[in-house]
Amino acid sequence: MYRPILKLATMAALTVAVAACSSAEADGGDADAAVAVVIDADQAVEMLDARHDLRIIDVRTPAEFAAGHLADAELLDVQDASFTEQLGPLDTDGAYLVYCRSGNRSAHAVSIMRDLGFTELYDAGGLADLAAAGAAVVDG
Repeated sequence: MYRPILKLATMAALTVAVAACSSAEADGGDADAAVAVVIDADQAVEMLDARHDLRIIDVRTPAEFAAGHLADAELLDVQDASFTEQLGPLDTDGAYLVYCRSGNRSAHAVSIMRDLGFTELYDAGGLADLAAAGAAVVDG
């Protein structure tokens, strides 16, 4: 009974956060503080189920990615010297869910992406928590 209510509350909060970002930009304000939202694993799994427009970005190393990653994730290693260049072809107005192993690298990657003008970012933390919350993990 509480699960549907939690889903609705989560989606409402995320919608408000994104709308606040858009409103600040329309007013000419600085929306940098509102463009990146840290979400927990349960919220991330709900978003993955509900938002088919999300691009999933894994910012771990290629070896970590090969050992297991979220289904449909794209590898962009934040520790690679060309990370910023790899972001170039991405649509800054797209919606991105970013994760790593524990949450440190995803926070760093989201910060870089925000500085480059990305407008809808969700820092989902670490893969272990995402898997424990029910996210689909694939090998390879």
